[in-house]
Amino acid sequence: MLKQNLQQKLGLKINPLQIQLIKLLELPTFQLEQRIKEELETNPLLEEGEEHPEAEVDFKEGENEPEVNDGEVTEEENRESDDEFSLEDYISDDDDTPDYKLTASNASRDDDSREFVVSGGESFRESLMNQLGVRHLPEMDRKVAEYIIGNIDDDGYLRRDVENIVDDLAFGVGLEISEEKVTELLHLVQEFEPAGVGARDLQECLLLQVKRRMEEHPSPALENAKVILEDYFEEFSKKHYEKLAKRMKVSDEELREAVDTILKLNPKPGGQLSDASVPGAEKIIPDFILDMEDGELQLSLNTGNIPELRLNKSYLNMLDDYQKSATNSREKKDVVSFVKYKLASARSFIDAVQQRNNTLMLTMTAIVQFQKEFFETGDENRLKPMILRDIADITGLDVSTISRVSNSKYVQTWFGIYALKQFFTGSMTTSSGEEVSTGELKNALKEIVDGEDKKKPFTDDELMELMTKRGYQIARRTIAKYRQLLDIPVARLRREV
Repeated sequence: MLKQNLQQKLGLKINPLQIQLIKLLELPTFQLEQRIKEELETNPLLEEGEEHPEAEVDFKEGENEPEVNDGEVTEEENRESDDEFSLEDYISDDDDTPDYKLTASNASRDDDSREFVVSGGESFRESLMNQLGVRHLPEMDRKVAEYIIGNIDDDGYLRRDVENIVDDLAFGVGLEISEEKVTELLHLVQEFEPAGVGARDLQECLLLQVKRRMEEHPSPALENAKVILEDYFEEFSKKHYEKLAKRMKVSDEELREAVDTILKLNPKPGGQLSDASVPGAEKIIPDFILDMEDGELQLSLNTGNIPELRLNKSYLNMLDDYQKSATNSREKKDVVSFVKYKLASARSFIDAVQQRNNTLMLTMTAIVQFQKEFFETGDENRLKPMILRDIADITGLDVSTISRVSNSKYVQTWFGIYALKQFFTGSMTTSSGEEVSTGELKNALKEIVDGEDKKKPFTDDELMELMTKRGYQIARRTIAKYRQLLDIPVARLRREV
């Protein structure tokens, strides 16, 4: 027997406008620009241009019909509108079902659907293949060399053993070839530009570059560098410079020149040319611009190439004409239903973009006021301890909203570009009772490391003692944590000749 139960539940639902706003808040400027372009392409009710406040589209109470109040429209404008748009253009006599209900594409079947590929320049592998193309090789050798190039990674290294390549060629391609021949063709690829390409490890990569330079401009420093890489690479990698000098029987100055030569080599030769198929690092486009004018801070949004949005008046006039029309065929109702759907979508998108901009300005204004001393001086030691809750309390916004605004956003100041995340730091109390930010601690630690004797760099225990003398009582593990965040290696790896 079936039992019926009645339950009462409390739930939270987010309306579509809020969801759209949340998504737009997370987008930095360059992604917002792309998002707006996509919306302009998919929604004919949107167009570029400044929105006029008198152009309002309201829905009558109790009806789904919109009422258009956009001021006076001249006869010439009406004539142009009639020439460009007509309800008959959207009505199909062959089918009662409108096309827009059957497909998500606004493109006609007659439209050219070819995709246009924009070249991003010569890629890393294309460069290697072009260099191979000018070499006169037998067909089999060329195929093997192409296979070797195909196995070189984006850093320029061949991570596979020659033996495995021989097996792959035999079972996968059907080419029977010896390891000696593959090694010979690998050495041919290693002659290509950039120097060091095709190396199987870091030692071989650096050695290839040194040998290339010795062919062009031989010098004692290069000779010593070659010896280090060939015979004493382990001692070099561990920075045992005293052992190196004794075993090589060279002076400290000669060793220093050889080490400097090696350190100037490129450990990732493939990085010199970006692969068109792999997206590279994107250029930072600031979302805010903070200027100093007459001693006052001036904050503005960086609109860049972001267009102003407004409703398409031609479609609004068309909708108004239909509302006044006496005929009410099913086809025309379907068309108007489509236009009204796009109209509501356009209005909600414009509102979401405007609300996004207001939220961003409200949040950034609060950050600037909170960190005013830093923005006026550019001194990172003036950064105050600040968390998301501090800005949320000032603005009245939720912490999650502040987090979305600060994520992936940048501000351009008169002294540099900063990520908004950098302004949110923890805090600690010094021995004098003063509260300082973690940013100040990092700067103090970096200052000590920069001023140390590189022949005898400070250990973490010594760094902890020096920070304590400055009034910063922090544990050794915290020193190690901040050192890693600042990309400062351990003392042994900071040692120099």
